[in-house]
Amino acid sequence: MMPSRADLADFAYFLAIARHRNFRIAGLEMGVSASALSHALKALEKRLGVRLFNRTNRSVTLTAAGDELLSAINGPYAAIGQAVAQLDRFRDAPAGHIRLNVVADAATLILGPVMPVFTDRYPDIAVDIVASNRMVDVVGEGFDAGIRYGGTVPEDMIAQRLSPDLRWVVAASPAYLERFGTPARPQDLLQHRCVGIRLGDARLYRWEFEGPDGEFAIAVPGQVTVDDGLTMQAIAINGGGLTYGIEPAFAHAVAQGTLRLVLEDWATTGPGFHLYYSSRHQVPTPLRLLIDLIRELRPFSPA
Repeated sequence: MMPSRADLADFAYFLAIARHRNFRIAGLEMGVSASALSHALKALEKRLGVRLFNRTNRSVTLTAAGDELLSAINGPYAAIGQAVAQLDRFRDAPAGHIRLNVVADAATLILGPVMPVFTDRYPDIAVDIVASNRMVDVVGEGFDAGIRYGGTVPEDMIAQRLSPDLRWVVAASPAYLERFGTPARPQDLLQHRCVGIRLGDARLYRWEFEGPDGEFAIAVPGQVTVDDGLTMQAIAINGGGLTYGIEPAFAHAVAQGTLRLVLEDWATTGPGFHLYYSSRHQVPTPLRLLIDLIRELRPFSPA
């Protein structure tokens, strides 16, 4: 029996649900609501006469019939997708859609300067950016790629370096330093007010330094803890305490005189920003063009 036009459309929905095991995330990928996706799946199951998923409030799992259907059509649909992507070579202007999950500093320092040029150059490519320090499974949550610090990229991903290594520094406002003094060595931070950093996995970050005996970390004290650099910087600029982060993120405030770097002789250097994506999928043309543009523009150069 030849599948109907409705079957072909609903098979694509079925594959998205099977990839993510989540109706909301699958709906984001397909550009429809979770409710519409659920109705389409029910209609497909009714036409086929079998149940494809077991659905509860907590999980979405394939039935035996669903697993067999997935094995049969996943490869052909992937081949169709790759063939369509290849047609971009024949278009006057590339088109498509990419979703990115990006650490907040990279969103500001890399995508901020790059996206205006990208949208001018490629007006038919839509870009959806989620800026978050929370570590996520980019494939499982429906993203085409992520941008993270090099040391945090999952090992099973293909990574593309976007920046040189980054210098991690401490900064404070002149008003704070005048009131509380300037720390001369990292251990002095234990007597200061520091703005704490909560990592994407909910752990409190220990500020890292490098001295004559190598690298070490300090659990700094502080009444205020945040999970993004812009908030930390705003608190520090207003005299709320010492802050910690990558040097390029402080460059504008330092140039304006609203922040001053301290403990520079103890600064450590870590891996730069990397864009990463699944090794199991061909790189979409829009994503490849974005990578090429970032490398062309080189949006920032750390000191």
